[in-house]
Amino acid sequence: MLIRRFYDSRLAQASYLVGCQRTGEALIIDPSRDIGQYRDAVKAEGLRLTHVTETHIHADFLSGSRELAKVAGAALLLSDEGGPDWRYAFASESGAVPLKDGSMFKVGNIRIAVLHTPGHTPEHLSFMVTDGATTDQPMGVFTGDFIFVGDVGRPDLLEKAAGVLGTMEAGARQLYASIQRFKDLPDYLQLWPGHGAGSACGKALGAVPSSTLGYERFANWAFTAPGEDAFVQMVLEGQPEPPAYFAQMKRLNRDGPPPRPTTRPERMADDKLRSLVAGGALVVDTRKTAEFAQGHVRGTLNIPFGNSFPTYAGSLLPYDRPLHLVVAEAHLADALTSLASIGLDQVAGWFGPEAVSGELDRTAQLSPQEAQAKVAAGEAVVLDVRKRSEWDEGHLAGAVHVPLGEVPAAVDGLPTGTTIIVHCESGSRSAIAASVLRARGRHDVANLKGGINAWIQAGLPVERGAPMAAGAAEVQAR
Repeated sequence: MLIRRFYDSRLAQASYLVGCQRTGEALIIDPSRDIGQYRDAVKAEGLRLTHVTETHIHADFLSGSRELAKVAGAALLLSDEGGPDWRYAFASESGAVPLKDGSMFKVGNIRIAVLHTPGHTPEHLSFMVTDGATTDQPMGVFTGDFIFVGDVGRPDLLEKAAGVLGTMEAGARQLYASIQRFKDLPDYLQLWPGHGAGSACGKALGAVPSSTLGYERFANWAFTAPGEDAFVQMVLEGQPEPPAYFAQMKRLNRDGPPPRPTTRPERMADDKLRSLVAGGALVVDTRKTAEFAQGHVRGTLNIPFGNSFPTYAGSLLPYDRPLHLVVAEAHLADALTSLASIGLDQVAGWFGPEAVSGELDRTAQLSPQEAQAKVAAGEAVVLDVRKRSEWDEGHLAGAVHVPLGEVPAAVDGLPTGTTIIVHCESGSRSAIAASVLRARGRHDVANLKGGINAWIQAGLPVERGAPMAAGAAEVQAR
């Protein structure tokens, strides 16, 4: 048996190749839309792709299962658990094989036993693998978003991301029951999770790529919680805000993810950039925040290309408008792949960084002392765009709190006639938020250089307690 892990560091997402080297058959679990990497790997290993499956309806990336199975002529196997609202709407038309708790299928000599492990989502499956060529005992389990290294999948996404009210506690209790089911399985079982550190599908995921059930039993808090009620409270407490695009991914992955676009957007003439922006086009400048702050075309939005690029893009960009990129040609393919991974397919064209020329706007960068003086003089208000958990740990007195992903909805409700000083932990997210405000016509905006870290290092005070405003809805209400 052969197992190979694929990992998208920008989404902290893992997918897997399981191959029977004796018969040449292969299975892909939880593929992304970048299906070429799987076809290349299968070919390089001298295998043929015969099966494609996934653990659940994903919220954090757009699935490539349907497209990969179709292109490869492989069997598509999908969960038939979860009830009518969370079954795959496209399963029948795609000829998918329905999987239920207790189902079993074979990939050559490899036996895959299907376990229904709800909690993170109602339809969630885990796949227990036995290498039938050597033993009749299981080797490990692909746990998807059920058990991670050091954590378990969050049960609140249906409510917080998909808007299905009243499902958080029920999901948490389902998750607890699924964990109890694993307590009688052998310690030696390897666990291969669907995400790693940095994923928003949990709150404390480890960076180690795999674990064993025995290790998780004593190291993972979820296995040591003192009873169901305590587990429910612990798993729901402190979950981060889900990125705004999660709702879109849930809908598309349930109803039928479209194939990835095959045409490359055209490179635009440099002199078209200003006229496009003036005409209301959405232009995303992917240069580093420091470069953008030093000079940018007024009206462009800054989302720097890096590990968090797709998460920030999914949180801030609309899905119903075409967009243009300012991006180095060396990064173009990766940027398009990152956007496609979350279904942002409407890239109509791109410009090289050299198109950013002529008379440029600049974003003021204030030191902590300068920011404090402006606030004390009544010349500015502070906008904190960190997560709520970060806010709770300490914040600036009198600051308005709106997490980064909620800033576009909050713009019109922010105070006018004064400078808005934006801050985060170190200055990166706040620089993005400042570009959102400036692109929406708020030019009285400055960035706190170095964020709250620099503020604390300067010996300036922070406080704890309820925020003046805790999100877009509260800002609008003011």
